[in-house]
Amino acid sequence: MKPWGNQNLLRNNKQETSELSLRPKKGQKFLLYLAERFSWQAIVDLAKKKTVPEHPYSFWTYFGGLCLFLFVIQVITGLLLLLYYVPSIDRAHESIIYIMGQVKFGWLIRSVHSWTANILIGVIFVHMFSTFLLKAYRPPREITWITGFFLLLIFMAFGFSGYLLPWNELSFFATRVGTDILGQIPLIGRALKSFVLGGQEISGATLSRFYWFHIAVLPCLAFLFLGIHLYLIQVQGISRPIGVKPEKIREIPFFPDFFLRDAVIWSLVLALIGVLCVFFPWEIGKKADPFAPTPLGIRPEWYFTFMFTTLKLVPSHILGLEGEKIILLIFALGGLFWMLVPFWDRKAYRDQNNPVTTAIGVAVILYISIMTLITYLFPRL
Repeated sequence: MKPWGNQNLLRNNKQETSELSLRPKKGQKFLLYLAERFSWQAIVDLAKKKTVPEHPYSFWTYFGGLCLFLFVIQVITGLLLLLYYVPSIDRAHESIIYIMGQVKFGWLIRSVHSWTANILIGVIFVHMFSTFLLKAYRPPREITWITGFFLLLIFMAFGFSGYLLPWNELSFFATRVGTDILGQIPLIGRALKSFVLGGQEISGATLSRFYWFHIAVLPCLAFLFLGIHLYLIQVQGISRPIGVKPEKIREIPFFPDFFLRDAVIWSLVLALIGVLCVFFPWEIGKKADPFAPTPLGIRPEWYFTFMFTTLKLVPSHILGLEGEKIILLIFALGGLFWMLVPFWDRKAYRDQNNPVTTAIGVAVILYISIMTLITYLFPRL
């Protein structure tokens, strides 16, 4: 055979080998099929190009992603619980007993759902206060702040509505206390209480309403506000704190740097939830008896106790008016004032630090912490 014949044969073999190596394997074909139809390469490219500012206060920015992670856990565990839960006053408590005792890992799923709900609200509070103190609400992020405020209210409503669903003694009477407070709101209190309860007292209609609030109405609102919130964060980016020198700020890639740090924090929190569920599984409690007297020491969940204790400490009448109604009106006006902070904090608007808003934020943190501690340290108050 001539020499150039061998060379041509080798060249052809190399070309065939390279073509075979370029051909996608079966698994890769499926991924390419999906990529062509969903066009997710644009999202991947965006994640690679997206950067996040890193500065001395960067630690607080991870609480936003942690809120999202905990919400996903809530959705997954909530859907699993729906497979066995029965929203009826005759069977609700029995279905919880069945989940905890008969369903494989049912005790774990319910405990994860309950513990995560409490941790999620705590993390949202931390996220809100850190955002407030860092003045991250300043333009153009006003709507981001407002949607975040509404998300806090929605998740507190999630906690309130879900608390009654096990239909145990503690949740029943705590709901009665909460709705009685709701009825004290000036002008709209009675109508609002009747709407929430489906009548004048807690009954089967109340359980049904709380169930549908919990699995339908509130999730729709949560997804709506969360979608707007996340969209605005992607468009506007993460805020840079006032007063931090430019040389102390550097941009890091969102993926993989920032995402991997997020994932480490998520893993640690997930491990904490696992430990809590194993050593402190969520209690079933005694079935509610609507005709029994209210037990001593009944109080709402911890994130409502600062309001609950304030209403207990306030005098029955202030300047001839009902003390509870005055306090509830102050809470409502305070919440409105807090939500609209991007519009009245003019110094932050000009990218200047405002010690007044910082003092207000610290005062609110101290107030909530002290009132919550009083609730648990002096339960018979």
